Amino acid sequence: MAAAASEARGEAQAAGSLSLADIQHPFTIGERVVIDKLLKSGTAFVGQTVVAGGWVKTGRTADKGAFAFLEVNDGSCPANLQVIVSADVFDLSILTSTGASVLVKGVLVESPKDKKQAIELKATEVLFAGSSEGKTYPIAKTRDALSLEFLRSVIHFRVRTQTIAAITRIRNTLAAATHEFFQKNGFLYVHSPVVTASDCEGAGEMFQLTTLLSEADKLLKAPITPAEIERLQAEVSAQGSAVKELKTAKVDKPTLQPALDELERRKVTLKNTQDLMSRVGGLPHTAEGSIDYTKDFFGKPAFLTVSGQLEAEIYACALTSVYTFGPTFRAEKSHTTRHLAEFWMIEPEIAFCDLEGNMKCAEQYVRYCCQAVLDRSLEDLQFLASRGDKGAVDRVKQVATSAFARVSYTEAIELLQQHIKEGKKEFKEMNVVWGIDLQSEHERYLAEEVYKCPLIVYNYPKEIKSFYMRLNEDGKTVAAMDVLVPGVGELIGGSQREERADELEKRIESAGLNKETYSWYLDLRRYGTVPHSGFGLGFERLIMFTTGIENIRDVIPFPRYPGHIL
Repeated sequence: MAAAASEARGEAQAAGSLSLADIQHPFTIGERVVIDKLLKSGTAFVGQTVVAGGWVKTGRTADKGAFAFLEVNDGSCPANLQVIVSADVFDLSILTSTGASVLVKGVLVESPKDKKQAIELKATEVLFAGSSEGKTYPIAKTRDALSLEFLRSVIHFRVRTQTIAAITRIRNTLAAATHEFFQKNGFLYVHSPVVTASDCEGAGEMFQLTTLLSEADKLLKAPITPAEIERLQAEVSAQGSAVKELKTAKVDKPTLQPALDELERRKVTLKNTQDLMSRVGGLPHTAEGSIDYTKDFFGKPAFLTVSGQLEAEIYACALTSVYTFGPTFRAEKSHTTRHLAEFWMIEPEIAFCDLEGNMKCAEQYVRYCCQAVLDRSLEDLQFLASRGDKGAVDRVKQVATSAFARVSYTEAIELLQQHIKEGKKEFKEMNVVWGIDLQSEHERYLAEEVYKCPLIVYNYPKEIKSFYMRLNEDGKTVAAMDVLVPGVGELIGGSQREERADELEKRIESAGLNKETYSWYLDLRRYGTVPHSGFGLGFERLIMFTTGIENIRDVIPFPRYPGHIL
């Protein structure tokens, strides 16, 4: 600990050019210092008065209650700042409870030589204190008791733990690196819609969006009675008689028109009410008995998107290089450690780009992200590695510095078959034949045991890939590619898109999709078609890969999965 403190003190010289403003948060009370920046500045600001704040991780009194030592963390880094508060400054019983919040003003002093930190804060004033009942605080437990599974049950508190905070900071680094990479390479950021009428993947596991159910619920709670219909019919009849009398009297048009408008309004009200009364279970139906979506908000079935790819293609076919980065949804009732109902996708689309260029972009993007974690979030990564995946740091370094291997799908199948035949590996799915969709165990084996590095598999059978992927000259495979990485398996899926209108139309029909729904997509090929490619990366998968966290529910702030929503 003394060595660490000595190193921190040595950083003070390097930080000599820093001013206090460089480590302050400009929009907070008293321009609070950021603890991460403060600790990294070593002893540069010893003797100066600053404001610091955060949440108390541990607190204890000393010298018979004369003062207290507080370990305060503001979420900027894994390390805490030690704050010393005397009893004549504030009520120590409020400050020492785990989970309490504090904002203190004080003087920075050097820590004793045997301490792990070079500095600590001696409080002169407590600007704010938020009490916490330590006995009932949900995460006031030992580290071993706070399993990731338990923390999912207190989702509103789990980010106060060191583990989830470290994951969140790495997530932030990866998000920033994503935008940096694409912006530096000439891409434009496009906001793709969350609500769509298209199923990009053709999977059918989509969340449907409708206002019909809320309308049906209202009807079921307050059903329309025959007496209500009779009343409205009587109103229409009475207004009709009034109009007839005015016409008989041969009044002028300005006098007659209000009566005609009122008659029309009453007829519309009657028709709409009769329509509502005729609904089965409160829902409108067509003559054939299916639900009539023309009565819905959008006039057709609508869903939460599974991908922003198709919309990104629209913009790529005008702006050349674009990317989307947003939430996507799957109504798949899966309880595995790899699936969520809501997750984030990064989806670039590049015009005048073939499969080769697509693979190159995917490789450089992943390596850029890994290097960003090493450059900006190494402390967090090392912290997570110390408590979980010991090989996380080395794995991220390997990906950041290694060229990706490449192998065709056909060659990959032959390799797996050979290794099975030679007894080198047994899989749960041993029926490895050309045409199967590679399982996670196959993908991980190829990346971890065979090639021992990130791997791109390309040219997959057309039957197991989506309709929009370009058909190769052999008529059996499509220009698709998957990036496989150690520890996770598939990280990226992408392809060269089918730019030939006739071939795309055939693929849509063979997939059993409604050609009318994709008429706009076909138009992109009819008017100025262009070779183009793109890929999709599940952002949470990237975080799992870099951090070594095994459950996808622990790398997203608010996980949504069957039966669970905050």
